[in-house]
Amino acid sequence: MGAEPRRTRVLFIAEGVTLAHVARASELARLLDPARYEVHAAWDSRYDRLLGTLPYPVHQISSLPTAEFLRRLARGMPMHDTQTLRSYVEEDLAVLSAVKPDIVIGDFRISLAASAKVAKVPHVAIANAYWSPFGRQSFQFPEYDYPLQRVIGRSGALALFNLLRPLGFATHTRPLNTVLKEHGLPGIGGDIRTMYTSGDYTAYTDIPELVPTFDLPATHRYIGAVLWSPSVELPPWWNDLPSDRPIVYATLGSSGEADVLPVVLEALAELPVTVIAATAGRARLTAAPPNAYVAEFLRGSDAAGRAALVICNGGSPTTYQALSAGVPVLALASNNMDQHLNMEAVRGAGAGEVLRANGVRRDAVRSAVTKMLENPRYATAAANLRAALRVYEPKACLPSLIEEVVD
Repeated sequence: MGAEPRRTRVLFIAEGVTLAHVARASELARLLDPARYEVHAAWDSRYDRLLGTLPYPVHQISSLPTAEFLRRLARGMPMHDTQTLRSYVEEDLAVLSAVKPDIVIGDFRISLAASAKVAKVPHVAIANAYWSPFGRQSFQFPEYDYPLQRVIGRSGALALFNLLRPLGFATHTRPLNTVLKEHGLPGIGGDIRTMYTSGDYTAYTDIPELVPTFDLPATHRYIGAVLWSPSVELPPWWNDLPSDRPIVYATLGSSGEADVLPVVLEALAELPVTVIAATAGRARLTAAPPNAYVAEFLRGSDAAGRAALVICNGGSPTTYQALSAGVPVLALASNNMDQHLNMEAVRGAGAGEVLRANGVRRDAVRSAVTKMLENPRYATAAANLRAALRVYEPKACLPSLIEEVVD
């Protein structure tokens, strides 16, 4: 008998500052056929209890503490400073040397722009298409503590923000450009979108019907939405939910405004709905209203599948769980630009609405929920996107890309 053909060795490396990137990478790795691929992964261990038993080895690396990441995000600071990226590159190179992959796939691990080049390993960057340099984004003014806004007003501040945005983006890319230069590599310029999508190839976990791009080069590809849910048991109340009222699924995830979930529950307490909510271990609830059922974590796809409306922070993971079930989304978005860009696409497609989480009032949440449940156009738009999502299957699209890269 002849020797079995060698499997392609694939290494996934994910940034662990939020659950979204580790979850997405872990699910993509799980989708690969073990008969064709020898899969390895590397990320921070902080979310291991939610990932369940994985069918591949995981190497431990460090990521910036989530609290520090969110602090920098809230202040408009670069999310990774130069020293952090230097340490990331060292850890990346150690894992690359140990695994010796044929290809490395990174999710928000921007240090791979340097380490993969140094190790001479082909690099696929996982990103959302709303960060693509080939998109047409409308960047919203983030509500940082910005004293000038009190003087010139929001419209004036927005105009100034757009005028100064190229300088701000360049500030965010400076640490990576410094690290690239230290390794004798060309820089990525001053556009933060180029930094987030920098790889030999770029794979967008979106669909063009929702997040279009224009004049994409051959190395940029859509692979479809990645659906992941935590490996947790269903709560005791799961099979006892009332069936005479619409269900609203609410979660602010690992990077939303934790203090907003109690506001949501209070806002919906007087509506004829049943609320199922996940705190993600962050929101502090003294008591839940009678119409609310609460767990620390829920299987998001299952929860969205039972809901008539999903309330989340506007990030793509929960948004896609909702749209894959044909359910519209109400986002309570924080200062995270990622959430606003994602919801710009969802709202433009007619399948969602956005409120700013900062200072959101109960009556605003109640009014938005009522409007979205009573107007069928939101559900119709979400159902149309559900049909479009079925065309792009990561389980087929990612292997096709891998074979092209390593051929």
